[in-house]
Amino acid sequence: MSASHQHAPDQGHDDSCRLDLWLWHARFFKTRSLAARFLEEGRVRLIRAGAEPVRVDKPSRAVRPGDRLVFAIGGRLIEVQVQAVGERRGPAGEARALYCEAPH
Repeated sequence: MSASHQHAPDQGHDDSCRLDLWLWHARFFKTRSLAARFLEEGRVRLIRAGAEPVRVDKPSRAVRPGDRLVFAIGGRLIEVQVQAVGERRGPAGEARALYCEAPH
C-alpha cells in the first residue's frame, strides 16, 4: 500500500469544512452569508493544535475537528471546540453535536 493515504478520516468522506458553512451548520448564524460577513470582518480567532490564535478573515478557511474558535456574539464571548464538521444544517440537537464549549 502507498503511504499517500496516511490518515483516513472516520467521519465520512472529509474531515474539514469551510468555516462559514460550519458556523451556519452549528446554528451560530441564521444564514451562511451572515457567517461569511462576520468572518470577513475578522471577528473570529482560530486555534489549531495549541498554536497561537489566528484571526480569520476568509470564509473559505477550513475548520477541522479539534480546532478551537473564539468569537463574540451579542456581547457574549464564545469559545468552542469543533467536534465534527457536519453535512447539513440540521435541527438544534444535531447542530449542538458539532461542538462543545471550551473552557476560558
